[in-house]
Amino acid sequence: MKNTAGDCQTAGGAKPPKSVRINRQHNLTKKETEVSLKLTIMLLMKYKQLTSEQRYAIYLGLEEGTSKKDIALRIGVHISTLYRELERNKNKRGGYSWRPAHEMAGERKERLPGNRSTPPWIKEKVLGLIREDWSPKQISGYLKKHENIAISHETIYKWIRKDKQNGGELYKHCRHRLKHRKRPVGSAKNIPNRTSIHERPEEADGSRFGDFEMDTIIGPNHSEAILTITERKTNYLMIQKLPKGRDSGELAKEVFKILLPFKDKLKTITTDNGSEFAAHELITKMLGVPVYFADPYCSWQKGAIENGNKLIRQYIPKKASFKDYSDEDIKKIQYKLNRRPREKLDFNLPKNEFYKHFV
Repeated sequence: MKNTAGDCQTAGGAKPPKSVRINRQHNLTKKETEVSLKLTIMLLMKYKQLTSEQRYAIYLGLEEGTSKKDIALRIGVHISTLYRELERNKNKRGGYSWRPAHEMAGERKERLPGNRSTPPWIKEKVLGLIREDWSPKQISGYLKKHENIAISHETIYKWIRKDKQNGGELYKHCRHRLKHRKRPVGSAKNIPNRTSIHERPEEADGSRFGDFEMDTIIGPNHSEAILTITERKTNYLMIQKLPKGRDSGELAKEVFKILLPFKDKLKTITTDNGSEFAAHELITKMLGVPVYFADPYCSWQKGAIENGNKLIRQYIPKKASFKDYSDEDIKKIQYKLNRRPREKLDFNLPKNEFYKHFV
């Protein structure tokens, strides 16, 4: 008799053994799980842009003869993303090299309509109007109405701030010289229960050991951050990437981890008014050390860490993404800087001067 019940019954209408039914059910469940997993991966990986680390892994995989399927799994993308990457960013010989591929991808991104840079002639026109003491809003509104040039006042402010950071004087043509605007470093209003630097003991002038300064270096998109701490007397630098960017609670925990070994020597910590330092009371609670805040826009009041940040920028340029630097890379930079002689220390090494106080 022909089986009309499919897999549910054997010939003659008898049910298959229990073990057979279990195996069939197991196989069906396994296939459903595999399909579900593949669909989930496809949805999660869709539109994901590759990092330089992923492109380097692709290059190594191809050099080792690894299958494209395994390379895709290794870097956590769908295989179609990998094929698209190899096709779009291949070199003239049809091969693949990670660095040129990453550069080509960046150039392509810059060419997208939403990322087009302002034509030089427009920027020159704007800069000329700034020097005529026009405000960014006046410039933006006038150009849009009379010359059909669309440029936002925020973009103009961005150029002025960047010019100021580079030592330029465009900001002097602004009525308030940018002081009415919130800067990336924040303002005193963002810090609850802050203690002013003017209440810091006079002894904390850098002549004694145990007074520290801290700051952050912010990445180009303001979502990445590196914590920097220096001891004022010896200029010994400590550097740490912040996994959660400028989150104040996470920053406080990182400060605790870094300074805990030196807790008995801590006397003061001085920083600026960045919102990432809003959890200063937690730092004081964990380490038992007071945190003082410099006056807004007075970076010279914490000159030791400002100088340390400039030294770090020799290795991490301003436009560089911190994602391109591993924790090991950061430690190597710290190692190098603390083993470079300083004129302030009569050309001794910060490392040696710092650890003299723990002998």
